[in-house]
Amino acid sequence: MRERWSVGVVCALLALVAGLVSGCGLLSKPGDGGDGPSAPASGGHASSTQQTGYGAQFLAVDECSSFGTTSFTEVPCTSERAAARVIARYDGKVNTGPLCPATTDFVLHISRQSPSSDEDGDGMVPQGYACMRNLEPPHPGDPGNGGGPRTLVGDCVYGSGNGQVRETACDGSGARKPQYQVVKAVARRAQCPKGTALYVRLKGSEPVGCARQL
Repeated sequence: MRERWSVGVVCALLALVAGLVSGCGLLSKPGDGGDGPSAPASGGHASSTQQTGYGAQFLAVDECSSFGTTSFTEVPCTSERAAARVIARYDGKVNTGPLCPATTDFVLHISRQSPSSDEDGDGMVPQGYACMRNLEPPHPGDPGNGGGPRTLVGDCVYGSGNGQVRETACDGSGARKPQYQVVKAVARRAQCPKGTALYVRLKGSEPVGCARQL
């Protein structure tokens, strides 16, 4: 069975209203008006390939993939080629489906195709995505490390122009120096602590990130 899958780009430029794909965000400072949050800031990888699945179900939870610059293959987790593990797997599209776990390092998007056979014999591979965690450091999805599909408390961002922000490593090891750090996640802007310099759109039940200037 062959399936087409790709690592999701989680750093697309966002519109304020959309704000659905993590990776970049719209800068919103106190006094700009409105109570809605601005958008998030994270990083990701981008590639596409066509590979043969290894397990009974392609990239099921707790299965592993190899890691390369242009291709990613499902392999046994005991293999020397294993580099990342599936920590969650969902059908549908990432921008409308359930959130990946907070410390996901990157997302693999699985495309719809009609192979000659598949795991349930219906001749159709459902569209979906796999939330991946590297087996060994670095873990870009961890707070402050400058990547991952979600922005978390502890992450840092910088202004990227046109009122937008992107995530970067808090320790300054990234290509851009951090300018703000998300210190709290709340439901509404009014709940942010005094001294908040920037609002960042997050995902989940507390969609407002309160960021202080560094």
